[in-house]
Amino acid sequence: MKIKVGVFFGGSSVEHDVSIITAVQAMENINKDKYEVIPVYIDKERTFYTGNVLREMDTYKDFKAYKKYLKKVTLVKKDDEFCLVNYNSIFKSVVNTIDVAFPIVHGKGVEDGSLAGYFDSIGVPYVGPKVLGAALGQDKVIQKQVMAAEGVNVVDYIWFFEEDYIEDEDSILKKVKKLGYPVIVKPARLGSSIGISFVNDDKKITEAIEDALTYDEKIIIEKAVDNLLEVDCAVFGDHSYMETSLIGEMLTSNEFLTFEDKYLAEGGGKKSPSKKLSGEVSTSGFKIPAKLDKAIETSIYDQAKKAFRALELSGVTRFDFLVNKKTKEVYVNEPNTIPGCLAFFFFTPKDISYETLLDNLITITIKNYKNSLKKVSVFESNVLSTYGGSKGAKNKLM
Repeated sequence: MKIKVGVFFGGSSVEHDVSIITAVQAMENINKDKYEVIPVYIDKERTFYTGNVLREMDTYKDFKAYKKYLKKVTLVKKDDEFCLVNYNSIFKSVVNTIDVAFPIVHGKGVEDGSLAGYFDSIGVPYVGPKVLGAALGQDKVIQKQVMAAEGVNVVDYIWFFEEDYIEDEDSILKKVKKLGYPVIVKPARLGSSIGISFVNDDKKITEAIEDALTYDEKIIIEKAVDNLLEVDCAVFGDHSYMETSLIGEMLTSNEFLTFEDKYLAEGGGKKSPSKKLSGEVSTSGFKIPAKLDKAIETSIYDQAKKAFRALELSGVTRFDFLVNKKTKEVYVNEPNTIPGCLAFFFFTPKDISYETLLDNLITITIKNYKNSLKKVSVFESNVLSTYGGSKGAKNKLM
């Protein structure tokens, strides 16, 4: 019997479209002899849909025309099964069931632990990090604080909330000046290089901050690394087992890899798993493997594993690294806990195909789920059996 994998994607996020691209590619590359793929699309209004047409990229070019082929659903646990229920039906009919959830989502409201928390509340096993790891992976400030505490190298930075900037703009700008130009201004909880600006001096810093604030009320400003080389390394596994990919060098004419570099490159890259898709995630923006000094390479692999464990990640994460080519200093920039293309092309040169990577992700999820069932999570005792109503309840429960 095939394992039924519910692939969840979309969501109310500025990275909504990128999620669709990644998910459609993954659904095409999952081993169909071993798994039955059940697509579950979350639209921008947070409505869940399921239906086979969701596996085709053309569906999203005119979504309204295809909605008649879809069912609105919600995920519930019913009689020890995880069911996709059509809540528009009078009888709330079960449209399908899943054994494992595979979230392929990017950005706030989904990748940040929100969807993981939903899955946890139902009890369904799911691929990728749990709530804590997902939340840490989305917040560029807190993740740096955690990584630094565990001895992972991070660049100097400052951060603030929108109200801090409104109340005392001069103080924030003084901190930026003390940090030292050039700097990179970012929304603290977004990905895909959205809302990011490279600023050389104080003439454009206000404009960059205000642009970032259109996406998030929490902002981080990082000191730019001199003699910069940007490289990436992916890690697969969990806290007990980690395997690193090869290291890829980013190829871009910009100060950092932009959204256009990542997702709008013409042709989608020669290593793309599916030539049929339009708007494919580009893999041609990387040179794999990167030609690096052995000491730099060793440092990247070591810090990737250290950061993966410190942030309590699982599944596959792509880490962005910043390297000073002159001093050979290596910094972890940020993790991508559900990376575009799930970072398959970093593993392909190690003879790990996209299909194998997806199989590994599902397998480790099932293994960890079975292990979790051995842990005590519910006590048999019933506190409510002695509960006598609202009067005196506080004393009885203390």
